[in-house]
Amino acid sequence: MSQDADRIDLDSSLGYLLKEASSALRAAMEAVLRPLRLTVTQYSCLELLAQRPGLSNSDLARGAFVTRQSMNVLLQAFERDGLVTRPAAAPVGKALPTRLTAAGQRTLEQASAAVRGVEVRMLGGMSSQEQAAALSALRSMVRALREE
Repeated sequence: MSQDADRIDLDSSLGYLLKEASSALRAAMEAVLRPLRLTVTQYSCLELLAQRPGLSNSDLARGAFVTRQSMNVLLQAFERDGLVTRPAAAPVGKALPTRLTAAGQRTLEQASAAVRGVEVRMLGGMSSQEQAAALSALRSMVRALREE
């Protein structure tokens, strides 16, 4: 078997295209979040907290694809800025459940609208059926890669 047969053709590689799409999406999100003084990771954390109140630092880190240490630093800054609250002591175990404050909710509303605009732009050339098919295909890919 030749070495060329083992190579990935970047022009037809779904993996490469997914990475390119991910990079373009992140850049577009960074551009709309920058005026709000948020990073993509910070936005992700706020969105996770709004949709799943009370998540621990570890849960938030997993959901935002960062380390627990990075998430802890982010949450400390959010606490200092009045965007989240955490109890001084864990009600159960060691986890400190984090919740958005009213200021955090207002920040998230602005950020969500900005990010939703990026998503609308990204999907603008696709029919609702194509969007549903893309969502289904991506979920299937994630499941396949996470299975042992």
